[in-house]
Amino acid sequence: MKRYGAMLRSVAGRILAIDQDVADVVEEVFLGIWNQASNFDTSKGRAIGWIITIARRRAIDRVRRRQAYDRAEMRFRIATNSGVQHLAADDVEQSAVSSDHAAMFAELISHLPEAQQQAVHMAFYQGLSQREISKKTGIPLGTVKTRLELGVKKLGAAVCAIGSRDEWLVATV
Repeated sequence: MKRYGAMLRSVAGRILAIDQDVADVVEEVFLGIWNQASNFDTSKGRAIGWIITIARRRAIDRVRRRQAYDRAEMRFRIATNSGVQHLAADDVEQSAVSSDHAAMFAELISHLPEAQQQAVHMAFYQGLSQREISKKTGIPLGTVKTRLELGVKKLGAAVCAIGSRDEWLVATV
């Protein structure tokens, strides 16, 4: 801890803005090193590189968790401030439009290759992360990422190609 603590604080501090988060990440890194020491392979590089990589990844994960929390909190504030409990005519119209959009996306997704359909469905309908999809399916993480990227690109192109709600140019998928 004495040897690498200041350096790890510097690495985490470049990514994180809050000092307490930096301290927490440094503690997590040392605990992770202790628990994962058997995974270190000297043939792949020096220990310091491995340690810095762990620190950087943990700091990025902390930022992502905080951003996800902030977005969820913002959605909650908007929902509570706007009085979502009432059902007005605008809400019914919005619900109908949302239903139309859901049907359109279901149709577009059905034209994707099966592997991409599965990845898109698990990510966007089940809310699974790429790592969770990889674990659940046994498919390598890189393959999951590629399938999601290709599927989303094809869906985006198909949505852009739609001229109106009634005109479905699904052939581009």
